Amino acid sequence: MPSKECRVELLAHTPEPLSLIYAAFRQCYHAGFAGDMWQRLVAGDIERQKQADFISQVLESGHASPIEHVSFTFAVEGVSRALTHQLVRHRLASYSQQSQRYVDGSNFEYILPPAIARNQAARARFEAFMAEVGSAYRDLKQILEQDGRKGAKANEDARFVLPQAAESKIVLTMNCRVLLHFFEERCCSRAQWEIRHMADMMLERCRGALPVIFRHAGAKCVRLGYCPEGERFTCGRYPLRDAGRGQP
Repeated sequence: MPSKECRVELLAHTPEPLSLIYAAFRQCYHAGFAGDMWQRLVAGDIERQKQADFISQVLESGHASPIEHVSFTFAVEGVSRALTHQLVRHRLASYSQQSQRYVDGSNFEYILPPAIARNQAARARFEAFMAEVGSAYRDLKQILEQDGRKGAKANEDARFVLPQAAESKIVLTMNCRVLLHFFEERCCSRAQWEIRHMADMMLERCRGALPVIFRHAGAKCVRLGYCPEGERFTCGRYPLRDAGRGQP
């Protein structure tokens, strides 16, 4: 039962994302019909840089709803159940997670926290416990199967001993606006280390695919130019907000 590292793959995103967002924005401010504009956009009659500049200008005004028309789908593995419990709290998204009922956990892989990995005594105790859990799972599964509960019926009860460290795989889809919020919350230094690492990997892939939207994405301080977390929690990357003026 080895430990496993996080892996993030961008499976797909909405086709022609830049042009689609441009068309949606233009529809808001233009008397014409976006459907008539679309073929010109796809054919390249309107330069992509012009599209990107227009989108950036409108986004700066605070108008962001049209970016919801574009979504990104990721496949993620090498993350813990502790992470996915946090992830699904972002409710405006779609998730398909590996089932512990239908996937046998007899030789489950797990996530090893870096702080534990660096400490020899902590790592030894952690790995010993993972081995104990694996043994208990296999024993329970065998006992349940002998009692007539086969396959998923045995797994669904034996899984109750599996830890939050148990490795999981998940496919998730978020639209651009939800992703920006996700990155604001989870790229922050206050986020738990594992989900922050995953969010950073997702952001890197989003920037490569659609830089006009994600070039300046990240923790809230990146957009605000100051840290909103207060003196107690700030990491020091940005200055604190001046409480009297509401500005850094």
